[in-house]
Amino acid sequence: MKAWSPRFLKGGRIPIIYTCMGKDISPPILWEDVPEDTSSFALIAYDPDAPGGTWIHWVIYNIPSTVRNLPEGLPAKAKLPDGTMQGRNDFGNIGYGGPCPPSGKPHRYFFTLYAIGSSIKLGEGITKDRLLREVKDSILSETKFYGIFSR
Repeated sequence: MKAWSPRFLKGGRIPIIYTCMGKDISPPILWEDVPEDTSSFALIAYDPDAPGGTWIHWVIYNIPSTVRNLPEGLPAKAKLPDGTMQGRNDFGNIGYGGPCPPSGKPHRYFFTLYAIGSSIKLGEGITKDRLLREVKDSILSETKFYGIFSR
């Protein structure tokens, strides 16, 4: 399985529009080569370089198995029309919260996509830890890419 954003190269600089210094909207994400038995997808975006430890920027799950992309600027709603659910990020909000590091060296922002082999029966607004606990035994495949950002 492969995932990427068409708006920045793997390991490249994340455009300001997707950060707290810009519009703070979610970037588009695309993926391909998924396992046949996939029931749904989940994606977690995080910054492992945050001063207090890993910072979660986005938790999105129950993405239908037929979907192969997340469009730019998803609304910050717990449940989207196609059944996709968004969890709570470490800013305390539902949906995407873009890079917003302190001044200094660049931070890495990883986007990890999971192909899930069974339905996830989880409510709205869950955290990354809860999501990973629930799906750990049904992850068929995972892939990740990252971008960097600094102020």
